[in-house]
Amino acid sequence: MARGQTMAAQKGPAQRRSGAKAAGPAAPAGPTRDELLAYYRDMLLIRRFEERAGQLYGMGLIGGFCHLYIGQEAIAVGVQAAKRPGDQMITGYRDHGHMLVCGMDPREVMAELTGRSGGSSRGKGGSMHMFSTEAAFYGGHGIVGAQVSLGTGLALANAYRGDGKVSWAFYGDGAANQGQVYESFNMAQVWKLPIVYVIENNEYAMGTAIDRSSSETRLHKRGVSFNIPGEEVDGMDVTAVKTAAQRAAEHCRTGKGPYLLEMKTYRYRGHSMSDPAKYRTREEVDEVRKTRDPIEHVEDLLEKYGWADEAALKAIDAEVKRIVADAAEFARTSPEPHPSELYTDVYTEA
Repeated sequence: MARGQTMAAQKGPAQRRSGAKAAGPAAPAGPTRDELLAYYRDMLLIRRFEERAGQLYGMGLIGGFCHLYIGQEAIAVGVQAAKRPGDQMITGYRDHGHMLVCGMDPREVMAELTGRSGGSSRGKGGSMHMFSTEAAFYGGHGIVGAQVSLGTGLALANAYRGDGKVSWAFYGDGAANQGQVYESFNMAQVWKLPIVYVIENNEYAMGTAIDRSSSETRLHKRGVSFNIPGEEVDGMDVTAVKTAAQRAAEHCRTGKGPYLLEMKTYRYRGHSMSDPAKYRTREEVDEVRKTRDPIEHVEDLLEKYGWADEAALKAIDAEVKRIVADAAEFARTSPEPHPSELYTDVYTEA
């Protein structure tokens, strides 16, 4: 994603503190100032983009299903920071954030949501099925768990070519119980394929708490019977995500086979825009927002170490709002696809 494209936190620093620190304590070993600012911008872009997508859905400009990524931003951003150019990313239908971090134009992503010809898939993919080989983003898949097998196929191609690329396959706690996931695990380990399976465990799948639907809730252990190493990661901490993703990528790139990362996270909205999320309390959601928000966590670090003051963070907020407003206007005014587009991109020449 272009580093100039970002947005501001749900609750800005001005609402939580007065004044900025001129200088903070010495920063620990970890991300530099520029890196942390980039993570902050990228997570803000996702947050504000998704908020606007929710508004457009409410206005009837986005049809079908629409699954927002609000609350889970640190995962896509942290993994992107650990990827190398050419590494592939593939995910399910909660995919807008992944597309943005891969570098896809916010205008094209938003226009795809509204089904317009200016969209990344010419308006034919919609929210759940976007795609961009130029950005090494391979979807956006509506069938639960299907992307895991497809991501394993990408890793097989990488191993065959010997190109050093890693496939990053994202799926949720609900998809973790699908049979094709374990078929993929077996193939990946037998052939030592370079793939990182990233489980975005937001605790509720479509609407059922994980402890009511899974006999083993520690999803990072699901690869044990296939001899695939795994670890649990704080998916609300972008620096923890990046560190774990780097470790997993190194495992893959050195020929040791697949790796499993369980990102413990939380989505603030319902499963989709049509889900009122009555299976959890408002107090539970508010508590996570208050104590674990991934954007506010980075905001706190930037101010703690004197790397950004209130004015700087407000400037990022304003910049990101302009980007998202422009994307929304482009999506609203871009023409609908011509009916002849029904017959394009059906087959491709190999």
